[in-house]
Amino acid sequence: MSNVIINRRSFLAGSLAAGVALRSSHAAERVNHHLPARDTHYRHTQGYVEEIPVPEYRWASDAAYERFRDIKYGVRLHWGLYSILGGPNESWPFLTMDLPDRQRYQAMYKTWNPKGFNAGEWMDLFAACGMKMFALTSKHHEGFSMFDTRTRVRRRANWTAPGGPAMEDCDLAYSIMETPFRRDVVKELCDAAHQRDIKIDLYFSHPDWYDADFRPYAYHPLQVPSADTLTGVRQEARQRMGDRAVMVPDATPEEVKRMMARHRAQLEELLTRYGTIDMLCLDMWLGPGVWPQLRDTILHLRKLQPDVMLRARGIGNYGDYYTPEGFVPGDKGNTDTPWFVIYPLGSSFSYERIPEKHKGAAWVVRNLIDCVAKGGNFMVAVGPDGDGRFHPTAISQLKEAGEWLKVNGVGIYATRPREADLWSEGADIRFSRTKDNRTVYAFALKWPGEKLALRSIRPLDGSVIRMLGTNVPLRWTRQDTGVEIEIPAALQDESRRPCRFAWGFQIPVDAA
Repeated sequence: MSNVIINRRSFLAGSLAAGVALRSSHAAERVNHHLPARDTHYRHTQGYVEEIPVPEYRWASDAAYERFRDIKYGVRLHWGLYSILGGPNESWPFLTMDLPDRQRYQAMYKTWNPKGFNAGEWMDLFAACGMKMFALTSKHHEGFSMFDTRTRVRRRANWTAPGGPAMEDCDLAYSIMETPFRRDVVKELCDAAHQRDIKIDLYFSHPDWYDADFRPYAYHPLQVPSADTLTGVRQEARQRMGDRAVMVPDATPEEVKRMMARHRAQLEELLTRYGTIDMLCLDMWLGPGVWPQLRDTILHLRKLQPDVMLRARGIGNYGDYYTPEGFVPGDKGNTDTPWFVIYPLGSSFSYERIPEKHKGAAWVVRNLIDCVAKGGNFMVAVGPDGDGRFHPTAISQLKEAGEWLKVNGVGIYATRPREADLWSEGADIRFSRTKDNRTVYAFALKWPGEKLALRSIRPLDGSVIRMLGTNVPLRWTRQDTGVEIEIPAALQDESRRPCRFAWGFQIPVDAA
């Protein structure tokens, strides 16, 4: 660790000014690009990942950042071997399984045949629901690849070996292509998304719980004597696994080299075999000992697709965006880094079998508006079951939110937040604006009644204010404290309103 600290200090002392000067002009406004200090994954890496990337690094271009900020709404799909079991929490339960269950879990791929999967139907559903992007777990922590990887796993755990768990040699891809299904899910989804102009985000876990070469990174079920110095989370791993963690020898230099080569090769496959990839959703982290190799991989990926937006997990400020999970930030001032909230519709990110645990279309709409007002994007997370089908309740709620977007999307997509603290008024009003600052959209999260009073808006003289989804100009009067908009009597009848959940008002303003 001492060498890492010395190198980082030397870099910060000697390269700050040079690094800024060497960056291309297209990224000049991102010199202060920085993750929020309280971000959990940033804290895991800030002790060894440089605060300021090496001078030769380039973030994605301004155009890529602009496209990212235009998206606003998308869907996160967790799908893997864990979906066969139909339970919550993705692959995390693997860490607390008893050893025979772990062995059975890792063998489930041999019979998996999700015949209900249809990439075109999935993408048609997302498009109809107003989603502009999708994210898929190409490989979650369990190590199972949902794509046709050409890489091979050479060592794995045999959890039920005679005499206790042991590592054993193997030679397999551990992928969807070794199941009875034998179809590249990532390819089919990417092809369908490209045909429908839906942006693509491929999730990829840095750690791999199947491949023994990856021990002990980020809670790997195989722990080693030097885990504390390798990952810094050995105590957390113990808390997660209790007595289920299995101690084995440290990886050899050859195994570490093989691990990083396979890690890089799989990421290279994702960026070279499936067309344009808009986002690469990295997850978790590895550790200080292999950070130089991981950094080289990130530099290599940037050359393969210069405009791919990289999620910051595991790579610190080399990332282009970050993802608050399961919450919407309370304000918009905690970072200048683009962000995309990921929030499960059910009780977790994977398949939700209980209808009542789906949070509802009103919840989707409210969180989407809140994110947009603060300058972020919103990704609702749903998981298909083991057969590749979504729960009917999830489909119904997403379609309801899509109907709302058909009415109000003009005030959501490709908008920007208002300056400073003008993103809201109280608990029930949120704002967005057009990029040219000529129109503000006010969203009432509760029905305003007969009048809507806004303190921070001054409409252009003689301008026409409308409720989105209607063509009737609304009467309004300028007040000393802002503007007061009258809501027609006809709209007091819920059945005659253009939508449910929240109501948008289009207000021309002075761009100056």
